[in-house]
Amino acid sequence: MNAASAASPPSRARATLFVLFSACCFGSISIFTTIAMRGGARLIDVLFWRYAIAAVLLVIVSGGLTAIRMPARRALPLGILAGGGQAAVAFVTLSALKFIPVATLAFLFYTYPAWVAVISAVRGLERLTVPRMIALALSLSGIALMVGMPGAGGLHPAGVALALLGALLYALYIPMINQLGAGLPPAVTSVFAAGGAALVLLAAMLPDGAPRVAISPAAWGAIGMLAVLCTVIAFIVFLRALAVLGPVRTAIISTVELFWAALLGGIVLGQPLTPRALVGGMLIASAVILLQVRGFPAEQ
Repeated sequence: MNAASAASPPSRARATLFVLFSACCFGSISIFTTIAMRGGARLIDVLFWRYAIAAVLLVIVSGGLTAIRMPARRALPLGILAGGGQAAVAFVTLSALKFIPVATLAFLFYTYPAWVAVISAVRGLERLTVPRMIALALSLSGIALMVGMPGAGGLHPAGVALALLGALLYALYIPMINQLGAGLPPAVTSVFAAGGAALVLLAAMLPDGAPRVAISPAAWGAIGMLAVLCTVIAFIVFLRALAVLGPVRTAIISTVELFWAALLGGIVLGQPLTPRALVGGMLIASAVILLQVRGFPAEQ
């Protein structure tokens, strides 16, 4: 990418393609994580190497160490809280893959916009309007349909709990990272989030030994894709499109991430999407779109 192309924003059509591309990258995270774990890596190893590699690349993208230099009183909270929050969200959410398929995890995690609306209402920041209540009802109906009645062959409760806990943690993480990164370029904030996540994960695994290196080539390939494609490239492309399309249109287009994850999970991992999961996922996707169309504030 040359300087001229970086300075000029893409057209609306090109920006839409950028959002679709980034959504497919983000929707591939659980698939690449599963491939890496099947190749002998623990989840904590996968996450550590993903964030460590991505942090180094993001430093380069941001313009080097000079560009990210800041006072310690600003850098430490950003690295610890943003990085720790990122590590917690990723670890809790992707732990659900031990119990539920990729597509189901994607749909359940995408209930987080509904939790953002509820949390904002509880804190008195936003009113729980009729459209938001309808969106919340759609999300809850989708969850109920996917989970099913106890004893009726529904989803594993641990997987559902982990996926929903990850969504709730992410809903809490959004305003925190927004506050911590106020006034900073997004790429710089991401450097500290990724680097801090890598350090938190390293500290968590050290009592049991260093990060594993002796894993299969397929696992390393999946980790490389997670770091380069699903983190650095997807983030840069997403931000360029966001500047052109705005948050509402970008969020609506990004719902393709749900169905991409379901499609790829079926093709790559052989995890078919059941009709009940598909209908439940469509209800959740409808709730996300409704929240974006009907007054979800731009700053959220």
